[in-house]
Amino acid sequence: MAFIPKWKDKNTDLLVKTLLSLKDAEDVNRLLDDLCTVSEIKAMAQRIYVAQLLADNTTYNTIAVKTGASTATISRVKRCLNYGSGGYEKALQSITEEVDDEK
Repeated sequence: MAFIPKWKDKNTDLLVKTLLSLKDAEDVNRLLDDLCTVSEIKAMAQRIYVAQLLADNTTYNTIAVKTGASTATISRVKRCLNYGSGGYEKALQSITEEVDDEK
């Protein structure tokens, strides 16, 4: 059964299609620069890094020091890792496989 998020609509479908259509990191960087504020980009990047550290069993205190994330943000990411839709896990798996392929 396909995952259908609660926020799905025509506009979000367009966003997803747009993201999937991008060919390389430069295209993604350009879109993010146009689409999001610097703060939004930094917040998303911080959450991915927090997820990566949590997946590596890093402690909350260490994560807070390394990332500058609040304990509320760390807890939210942890909750998504444990009970979310699997997006963080899939993304972390993909980037891990990409790094492994480069070796």
